[in-house]
Amino acid sequence: MAASPAFRGGQRAADRRLAEFDVTGYAARRNEIWPPDRRGASALSPYVRHGLISLPALWRHVEDGPVRDVTKYRDELLWQEYSRHVYARFGSSMPGATRFAVSQRTPDGSPTADDGWPRDLACLDLTVGELERDGWVPNQARLWLASHWAVRGALGWRDGEDLFFRHLLDGSRAANRLGWAWTVGAGTGKPYGFARRQVENRAPGLCAGCALRDDCPIESWPAMSAPDPQPDADPRWRHDPDLARTTGPTAPDVASTAQSDPTASLPTAVWLTAESLGDDDPALFAHRDLPAVFVFDAPLLARLRLDPRRLVFLAETLADLGTRREIRVLRGDPRTALAGQQLAATYAPVPGWRARAQVLRPAVVHPWPWLVPPHGGPVGSFSAWRAAGRW
Repeated sequence: MAASPAFRGGQRAADRRLAEFDVTGYAARRNEIWPPDRRGASALSPYVRHGLISLPALWRHVEDGPVRDVTKYRDELLWQEYSRHVYARFGSSMPGATRFAVSQRTPDGSPTADDGWPRDLACLDLTVGELERDGWVPNQARLWLASHWAVRGALGWRDGEDLFFRHLLDGSRAANRLGWAWTVGAGTGKPYGFARRQVENRAPGLCAGCALRDDCPIESWPAMSAPDPQPDADPRWRHDPDLARTTGPTAPDVASTAQSDPTASLPTAVWLTAESLGDDDPALFAHRDLPAVFVFDAPLLARLRLDPRRLVFLAETLADLGTRREIRVLRGDPRTALAGQQLAATYAPVPGWRARAQVLRPAVVHPWPWLVPPHGGPVGSFSAWRAAGRW
């Protein structure tokens, strides 16, 4: 298996990247694509996705930077938190609950990257190549690729989302899915268009070397029509019917068996998931004397068919953690591999964690380190979510 040449997994790699990140200039350069030295993106998202850097830690890291840059960067952190809140509320039902009707799947089967992103265009060759080689591209490039795939190419946005998820080291069904839904207008009714103008603005000089520079197929804006509103909008966009379930515990939650017999359910290991691999993970930090256990979920991996670079990143992260504490790495279904064990765990705001925790019944569940706590109000847009939370 090949590792990403741009990212190495592990807490020490995350700490180095964070120490090197200076928010100065972020507001002006965050959307720059090419040449790479023009970029202002932090490229910390693979570490955030796996809990190696928390959003609260990033919030604090930039606090002494220039006001304009700090404000813009913190806006991006809040958007990440918004996506987590939406996913925690809706779970896997979110694509079917969108506010506007947009085709989710391609009628004629599962399209490939070559179907959606022709590599004879220099802008697509650059960004798709980076996605497949490094497992990461800046957010602006993600917008280009998603728009070309679904808005101009009229391919199902869920198919494109799945391709992104397969390759991205920071792939999640929260930010990745919400980003695609936003691009096609499934949440706002306003699709995002991608054309040559963005390339010339954000990657100056790239078009000059393109074989199609004189016959550019993206010279003009794609034909875009506003999607129709869904006749019956899911009420969860306006109100959370189970805020406690969305939020998870707000203090360490001890299993009911331990309340009646405290010695019967003392945890003997910390259950790690792909969301909670950092040294400061609440369960790892609270139980520093216990071994940690991670299960490569074989049935899930068989279904997802992740790029090997994602698995190498996970393996590197686990190996790095193993230099500081005992860790056991297993392969199988976590519900059977960990059956009967007394586990400490950190709540993760994803449906897969809930399903497995319901079977495993951890002895103690620690709170998720939210940047801002979920609220029960509207989440139909980032601005509505933010206004309801007064952030």
